[in-house]
Amino acid sequence: MVRTPLTPEERERGERFGLLLRQARGSRSMTEVAAAAGVSAETLRKIETGRAPTPAFFTIAALASALHVSLDALAAGCAQDPERREPALSA
Repeated sequence: MVRTPLTPEERERGERFGLLLRQARGSRSMTEVAAAAGVSAETLRKIETGRAPTPAFFTIAALASALHVSLDALAAGCAQDPERREPALSA
């Protein structure tokens, strides 16, 4: 199977998503959050650093649950907003 290369916009969205996850994780360790979500720490690291910019839906849902963040908040935070340099999760 050959993957279609990601567009620059998709890469940027993946970077914003990774930043959101790091912000939501706060002081919790990557290992702790990954275990709570049922994913490997390596998977979480790749997502947080933008190396895996298009994670599977169930991975996103598991991370959102482990971080107590709604999927709607994650989607809104990943939406492109030219006025804002950093995405932020609303409380």
